[in-house]
Amino acid sequence: MSEEKKSAAPIATIHLADGHPMAGLVDAIPTPPGAGDVVEGTIIAINRGRIYIDLPPFGTGLIYGREYLNAADVLRKANPGDTISAKVVDPAGRDGYIELSLKEARQAAIWGEAEQAILSQTIYSLTVEEANKGGLILSWQGIQGFLPASQLSSEHYPRVPEGDKDKILSELALLVGKPLSVRIITADAKEGKLIFSERADGESEEKASLIDKYQVGDATEGEVTGIVDFGVFVKLEQGLEGLVHISELDWGLVEDPHALFAVGDKVRVKVIEIKDGKISLSIKALKENPWHTAAERYSKGMEVPGVIIKYNKHGALASVEEGVAGLVHVSEFASPAELREKLELGKTYPFTISLFDPKDQRMTLTFIPKK
Repeated sequence: MSEEKKSAAPIATIHLADGHPMAGLVDAIPTPPGAGDVVEGTIIAINRGRIYIDLPPFGTGLIYGREYLNAADVLRKANPGDTISAKVVDPAGRDGYIELSLKEARQAAIWGEAEQAILSQTIYSLTVEEANKGGLILSWQGIQGFLPASQLSSEHYPRVPEGDKDKILSELALLVGKPLSVRIITADAKEGKLIFSERADGESEEKASLIDKYQVGDATEGEVTGIVDFGVFVKLEQGLEGLVHISELDWGLVEDPHALFAVGDKVRVKVIEIKDGKISLSIKALKENPWHTAAERYSKGMEVPGVIIKYNKHGALASVEEGVAGLVHVSEFASPAELREKLELGKTYPFTISLFDPKDQRMTLTFIPKK
């Protein structure tokens, strides 16, 4: 027999002209399901770790083996006659059955729901499960998702100085176990990526628009919304908050912002910097700097009383008036311990001004011991 006779005959392709009486019937033939398609059918039998599903007109589907075990919790409640959806794993599976996966169908439905939730801006109340330096871990419909710290509301955003990652983690850890109202902003089934946000849609754009209304040098009134060790947060208007760093609270030394302010206080502030979508404010900038007129009251060699307000590695700071302080250098004493023994915090002692530079806001004091 020749090679031509051995070769299989090509499969004929039937083309029906428009108007042919069979053309409508051909077009009406449904396309068989392929791998990855989600199909719906009726359970016709459940037998020893197998479930058979009627999928007319394509035949019978089968869930078995690992796929049966993966969905055992759902299938325990299943009964013949129930209608279920499943995902095609292999259209030409074992013994001619269409191999199906219930778990994958459920996952596909969940990711589809997530995509709809993005469009509808659906809000969910989810409990924080874990925290890391980048944000929080939450679960939705059995899928773990991530809430970046940048997507937290102003109420929960970690207020830490200079982006200290360890302190950010400590602040975020306080939210573990608490419910947050969040929405889904990214749902990528292929990557298994689910991203949440606690912020309202368009909040960043709205905040940027609010910031545009302010310029460096503007003075306005705000309300204290938060007090931390490194300063005070002040709400300028709804949706916009700025930080008054501890160094900008007063011309005098401030050790504890809580001692000066309470949440809800109305304060006058000045905008001193706008950078990276953040506003830095100052309260002391709206007060007269006492150093500007200090030369009218003090001079080198003058004897003045001073209250010890702080120790540092160089010695002790003594306040001669609110906002004007001088350094008593440790070199005047045998040791730092002797300095602290002779100059106690909160007590007043006599000093001589040994260096006075009001322009650079510097003053050095010499202790006058008792005779």
